[in-house]
Amino acid sequence: MNIDFSAEELAFQTEVREFLAAEFPADIREKLDNGIHMEKDDYIRWQKILANKGWAATNWPVEYGGTGWSSTQKYIFANELGLIGAPDVIPFGIKMVSPVIYTYGNEEQKERFLPDTLASNIWWAQGYSEPNAGSDLASLKTTAVREGGEYIVNGTKTWTTYGQYADWIFCLVRTGGPDVKNQNAISFLLIDMKTPGITVSPIYLLDGDPEVNEVYFDNVRVPAANLIGEEGKGWTYAKVLLTHERVSIAQVPQSKKYLEGLKETAAKTSDGGAENTLSENPAWIQKITDVEIELLALEYTELRTLAAVSTGKAPGPESSILKIKGTEIQQTLNELDVELAGYYSLPFVREQFTADFNGEAIGPDQAAASAPRYFNNRKATIYGGSNEVQLNIICKAVLGL
Repeated sequence: MNIDFSAEELAFQTEVREFLAAEFPADIREKLDNGIHMEKDDYIRWQKILANKGWAATNWPVEYGGTGWSSTQKYIFANELGLIGAPDVIPFGIKMVSPVIYTYGNEEQKERFLPDTLASNIWWAQGYSEPNAGSDLASLKTTAVREGGEYIVNGTKTWTTYGQYADWIFCLVRTGGPDVKNQNAISFLLIDMKTPGITVSPIYLLDGDPEVNEVYFDNVRVPAANLIGEEGKGWTYAKVLLTHERVSIAQVPQSKKYLEGLKETAAKTSDGGAENTLSENPAWIQKITDVEIELLALEYTELRTLAAVSTGKAPGPESSILKIKGTEIQQTLNELDVELAGYYSLPFVREQFTADFNGEAIGPDQAAASAPRYFNNRKATIYGGSNEVQLNIICKAVLGL
């Protein structure tokens, strides 16, 4: 694999840097740099800036509003986003449900949903996991019973990220009877969150933020026209969606920025000696070097995946490798962050992470968000399919075991 950039690619890199320097809102950047939670309006404002530039849907086909970029351009763009600290698009609409719609949906569904999703006029949520169906997703219990031109949906979805903001939710539902094999009884349904019978209940995480939710469906009537593809094919469509999600979860450029920040902080942090900094401590150097090597290997694996996607293929089982190593590296960086902050990572004041907080953070600047970030990110090895499940996928699809 040749990773030297051509003159055209270097020019593109310069264009991306200049765009981000000029258009990435300073107030959003300040929030992210200081560990302050972004609000819905922040995400939408930034996504609309990308959409207006034509850079929101990097993997979409050109005919639906995609960029038409090469794998190298996608790699450059993702890296520049990460290096400046700009957030990627919220994945549920542009990166997850949209590939399912433009691949398996009918023309009416494409016309109805793709333009508004691209313009961030629709906020999507994912309705996959249930209270008793997470890693064993095929055992889901939410039902959709056909009655004339509608489906009647009953059940519960959980861990619904940003469900409180959602306009629509894409759900896996059971349309087959008990005599049908689980994987053949599941369908892919789009549901308007304003439909009567839907209740959203927040789940507060350890950092005090209601990032995830439970969504209850009580005799919710959904037009049959909102079924994607065929009944009983939802499991097939879901697997395609999850491979796209797992590539995004790797977050290589974000981890690169995080790593550089830890190095800078270590160079200012005493290791307990009179003159030495932590960056001179052999044990710390070994830890940083180990994670840096793993991150470089992950980056090359991601490049191979992007190369496959650029030829029109969906991400293959290698996306499971990206998911496993990407989330493990993220958690390792969180642990090093807490180690750097030391006892300053222990106090936690919820108001410290809101935009209107006028008080002073406890300890060094980098310590403020270390503990909340650590606790929140314990979920990374679970969502998108637990890492244990990904190991099974690799054994079967890659190693043939």
